[in-house]
Amino acid sequence: MPIPQSAPRSTNQCPVPFAPIAESIPPNVFAVTDQKVAKAVASGVDVIDLAKGNPDAYPVAFIREAAKQAIDDPANARYTPFDGKPAFLKAAADWYQRVHGVELDWPTQLFAVEGAVDGLAGLYAILIDRGDAVSFVDPYYPSYHCMAVMHGAEEVLLPALADRGFLPDLDAVPAETWDRVKMLVLNYPNNPTGAQAPLSFLRRAVELAHEHRFVIVHDYAYSGLGVGVNGDVNAPDAQQHSILEVPGALDVAVEVCSLSKMYAMAGWRAGFVAGNEAVVARLKLYHYQMGSMITGNIQDAGVVALESDQSCVAELAQRYAARRRIVADGLRAARLDVFDSAGGIYVWARVPGSWTGESLADHLLDQAAVAVLPGTCFGKVGRDYIRLSLLKSEPELREAVRRIAAVL
Repeated sequence: MPIPQSAPRSTNQCPVPFAPIAESIPPNVFAVTDQKVAKAVASGVDVIDLAKGNPDAYPVAFIREAAKQAIDDPANARYTPFDGKPAFLKAAADWYQRVHGVELDWPTQLFAVEGAVDGLAGLYAILIDRGDAVSFVDPYYPSYHCMAVMHGAEEVLLPALADRGFLPDLDAVPAETWDRVKMLVLNYPNNPTGAQAPLSFLRRAVELAHEHRFVIVHDYAYSGLGVGVNGDVNAPDAQQHSILEVPGALDVAVEVCSLSKMYAMAGWRAGFVAGNEAVVARLKLYHYQMGSMITGNIQDAGVVALESDQSCVAELAQRYAARRRIVADGLRAARLDVFDSAGGIYVWARVPGSWTGESLADHLLDQAAVAVLPGTCFGKVGRDYIRLSLLKSEPELREAVRRIAAVL
């Protein structure tokens, strides 16, 4: 029987309406900047791209060797266990105990995920329904906002200003507002500012979560990359505390860890979620249906990384600290106000004069061939700021700073 003929349709149209969550997807701010940079490069411009947060480092030799050897293990051609390999989860638990003094039950309080965003997306899915209130600090990593929009959540933004070291005032939030909040997302060391949170701040957050009955999700993607105000990775003030160090945190909090920045394994996609047993258990159920597990040989490499003496992480932190000094000192010489951050892989700088972050970012790309991100990518507080990545070589960073100073 012949197929009925109908009027020609455009092949770029879906024959059915998209679901509300698909209709609400905001643009990816990083992809938009990538397109601007690609256009400039295609026209022959020698762009130094400081907009990306994509590590230029390479996993150290012993981690790479472990991954190579694991490829030849026939078991790694099979599906891995739903929760992650026991050896990987045990290594994560051991890392928590050695680095943070936190005791975790690996079968119930740890779950392997393919990087931090995979864990965050699953947590939003199991905790946030339409109309629920989710709170996070402004400036923020853009995914927190995008996931809130896609889930139809109410956003409760916590302004983090320079006069408080880019930490929010948790006690400035009315009690009735905290009562509406279902999930509080924290991120220290912070992207984009590089701010770190003292244990007293995390302790107060846990107290509020107990009092007002909400879940804290701590995005711990930049663990180990602090250097302290004196540039010493071993100084008492150097490293960010895990929120799970706070007594009572396991009642109300989960922490999302990534191997991407700690071990320069960004393209390998590995991490874990740790903390509250009930939240971890429900995340597992969701992920069993909606996700996939980290490749087996990558988990084996992660075991070696987590069980190491962490000197490779300290070396990365020192490398980024040296780069931060180059960029920060150069920008200050060009009369920009730079936040003296203690960790992370970015520089957060206030723009001078009548510039906005967006206008200055466009100007630097057009006139200096240096790509940076405007602070508006990270929320309302970032209007007068730019974020510069430290993920280029020292000569490239010196040249970028020279170019910026020349056009300012």
